[in-house]
Amino acid sequence: MLKVHADFNKHELTGLDRRINLLVYLNKDWEESFGGHFELWNKEMTRAEKRVLPIFNTVAIFSTTSFAYHGHPNPLTCPPGRSRKSLALYYYTNGRPAEEVNPDLGEHSTIFVGRKDIANDVRRIKRPFKAILLDYIPPIVIKLIKKI
Repeated sequence: MLKVHADFNKHELTGLDRRINLLVYLNKDWEESFGGHFELWNKEMTRAEKRVLPIFNTVAIFSTTSFAYHGHPNPLTCPPGRSRKSLALYYYTNGRPAEEVNPDLGEHSTIFVGRKDIANDVRRIKRPFKAILLDYIPPIVIKLIKKI
């Protein structure tokens, strides 16, 4: 289960903008009853606009914006020993159109959001210590450390 979220919008080391996600599902003989649908939600978080069953060789491709809410928020119901498998690929560019960015957020990490009318639907995550350090250490110091 991966709660509904919008992905981070900048690569922390390169500063490139994350623009497109491509998911390839690798689940042979996956049944609808197993759940695990990939869902794309509207900005208001009132409904899933699109649901994709994660069956073998199915591809989901979508823009990565500050409000491209997606995930598979419901628990799997597959038999023991089965799991949901996918391959994720990301496309980055140097810059992006202004309309794809929430100006109140600027650069951000993953944003988890709750679905309307569902209590306790938001998953909180802590930023890794390394990510916090990278916010404060000058890039020249990071390059020096990598050389050592």
